[in-house]
Amino acid sequence: MFVNNSENTYSEKITDPVLFYGGEFGYCFSNFAAFSVMWQERLWQTSEHAFQAAGFDDVSIVEEIASATSAHDALKLAIKYQNKLRPSWEDEKRVVMKDICRAKISQHPYIEKTLRQTENAKLIEDSPKDSCWGRGADWQGQNWLGQIWMELRSELNQE
Repeated sequence: MFVNNSENTYSEKITDPVLFYGGEFGYCFSNFAAFSVMWQERLWQTSEHAFQAAGFDDVSIVEEIASATSAHDALKLAIKYQNKLRPSWEDEKRVVMKDICRAKISQHPYIEKTLRQTENAKLIEDSPKDSCWGRGADWQGQNWLGQIWMELRSELNQE
């Protein structure tokens, strides 16, 4: 983790792996973080709003998710309507998430800077509840979100 120094800034001591979900450092990588994102010609309150809406073709569902008052509420709405997800959604969702995260980086210099500061550390979404996007309860999750951030970091380093 970053260590607070005497100037009230953070030194560049990073732990490996970097766990993000709630903590102080790396929270910007969470889809629930309060960073808006312009994606698909629309401004979304959070990347969670954009991602959850992306699974639906029904405009009324998309609008309801877009209007949700929080990322958590956007997720709850997507769960409520999960029987109406596009049939192709399971095959598309990882690519969509990466596109949304790429947009988030390009629109928020702070996120790009924070991602670069992780250097080569392994990034893990520290969610005990999600074994697809995060580490899962048994730490055997797929960690797709962490993988996406590491892929995007690699792309940044190649520029």
